[in-house]
Amino acid sequence: MGPPLKFFKNQKYQELKQECIRDGRLFCDPTFLPENDSLFYNRLLPGKVIWKRPQDICDDPRLIVGNISNHQLTQGRLGHKPMISAFSCLAVQECHWTKTIPNHKEQEWDPQKLDKYAGIFYFRFWHFGEWTEVVIDDLLPTINGDLVFSFSTSMNEFWNALLEKAYAKLLGCYEALDGLTTSDIIVDFTGTLAETVDMQKGRYSDLVEEKYKLFKELYKTFTKGGLICCSIEFPDQEEQEVETDWGLLKGHTYTMTDIRKIRLGERLVEVFSTEKLYLIRLRNPLGRQEWSGPWSEISEEWQQLTAADRKNLGIVMSDDGEFWMSLEDFCRNFHELNVCRNVNNPVFGRKELESVVGCWTVNDDPLMNRSGGCYNNRDTFLQNPQYIFTVPEDGHKVIMSLQQKDMRTYRRMGRPDNYIIGFELFKVELNRKFRLHHLYIQERAGTSTYIDTRTVFLSKYLKKGNYVLVPTMFQHGRTSEFLLRIFCEVPVQLRELTLDMPKMSCWNLARGYPKVVTQITVHSAEGLEKKYANETVNPYLIIKCGKEEVRSPVQKNTVHAIFDTQAIFYRRTTDIPIIVQVWNKRKFRDQFLGQVTLDADPSDCRELKSLYLRKKGGPTAKVKQGHISFKVISSDDLTEL
Repeated sequence: MGPPLKFFKNQKYQELKQECIRDGRLFCDPTFLPENDSLFYNRLLPGKVIWKRPQDICDDPRLIVGNISNHQLTQGRLGHKPMISAFSCLAVQECHWTKTIPNHKEQEWDPQKLDKYAGIFYFRFWHFGEWTEVVIDDLLPTINGDLVFSFSTSMNEFWNALLEKAYAKLLGCYEALDGLTTSDIIVDFTGTLAETVDMQKGRYSDLVEEKYKLFKELYKTFTKGGLICCSIEFPDQEEQEVETDWGLLKGHTYTMTDIRKIRLGERLVEVFSTEKLYLIRLRNPLGRQEWSGPWSEISEEWQQLTAADRKNLGIVMSDDGEFWMSLEDFCRNFHELNVCRNVNNPVFGRKELESVVGCWTVNDDPLMNRSGGCYNNRDTFLQNPQYIFTVPEDGHKVIMSLQQKDMRTYRRMGRPDNYIIGFELFKVELNRKFRLHHLYIQERAGTSTYIDTRTVFLSKYLKKGNYVLVPTMFQHGRTSEFLLRIFCEVPVQLRELTLDMPKMSCWNLARGYPKVVTQITVHSAEGLEKKYANETVNPYLIIKCGKEEVRSPVQKNTVHAIFDTQAIFYRRTTDIPIIVQVWNKRKFRDQFLGQVTLDADPSDCRELKSLYLRKKGGPTAKVKQGHISFKVISSDDLTEL
């Protein structure tokens, strides 16, 4: 079964269509009337607008003509350029456009069954975490017989014009489409997770290893059904759409339509002096101004391949406006990538995306207030909602996306479209179960941009461990909803931290409710014991408090190990010590290297300390080789840490 479906305005396509057919009339949508309010918020369109049905605009209208990807699109008199780019992207992957345009064959005009045509269509959008079905009539705004917004150069094709109308209805009116980015629109069309890649910041044209790492990631994303587009920056408005020396347009968005790693045969290896080619195929949605450099249709590289070579290698072009270019030229010429990952389907039963809807709320009680503002507001910052997730192993990229509730529908009432939002990321204790209250030892692992866009994101390779993400508005004391999504190729178990401290319960009271909370960070274990010179030592920590324990990752082949491992314990009394043990990971039986025993009293110094390791048996046991550096903080206020 697919995800739950929401019916916008509670309109159901089949019910409305059958009513119209039964009554012998064409559908006219009472919730999105053919009038000025459906176009703009508070202004009039110059020129007389006449809303027409496709059969009144051309002969033999069609929803889709031939292959959806084979026709160029035009933004029209008042169209939105990002919409055209998003349409072009959508058409690349059938798994996406058939979801956005469901049952397209059933919705298609049929000249043989005009009595079954009711002038009604429906489309589906991913709207703030929910798949939402939007029903529209087929009345489209025109001036002098021409469509005002987007249209296809195949003049009897209307899928994009009708899809644009449905999207405008969802957001309130056509003017609501202004200010949306290509990524925003693609996400709403497909439910993908968007990431923006700064090509210059990543230095992909200079760093060979990073370049091929990027190719591998793009290849994986594209083959899994992702959508990718790219653009060239322009320093000022006058340079927008200016052609580069190689025929590309500045400020224009190009769509990736294929990506290939090609192994060449013996003859072609001699021709190109390489065994592998890394090629990317792009499309200009407007069908003009193609790349004129290497691997273009007029290039020497292209001419050296026969038609059979191109077919065998899979480097063909099926559309005007399409062209191939090498990975090197791709990284050298484009400045920004929008990578939209297909996250709708689990891979081999593994859940790659975690998501949760939350809200910033205001309450007079500080412990209940959930709108603390950005990191600059140190006194209130941690009053924001907090979410914890676990990265189970090193080396995985984690993409975090925070989307605020779209306020465009309230623009007529003078509300801003977007608040300034962002989020902070902290590496926390391996056993944290309760909310953060002060940031004494936690590592600030990342921060997003703070900006008044609909979505902010952060993409990082994170080490194994627990992380708390704090979504914020820039100003405290405001209310709004948000959607938090986290993507990783391994499950991260996203969950909200709602409790401030352990609950009072009969069990807690019977065995003793905690009176002290203790945080410990073990920075390092150094000078560890080696029985013989060539012995391999793979140290790890076990931090114990009563029956609870925390284990660190194993450090490979070192007697000077950096851990930075954190743990937190809620103790009934300081008579229950905290024991930090160092072990050597071995094939058959792990070796005990030493331990330290800590009272961790609230009155103890909170600065970094160093203690020698000892044998088992308490703080007076015999000293062993090596020492650990650590910081410990205890408090009898359970909500201090």
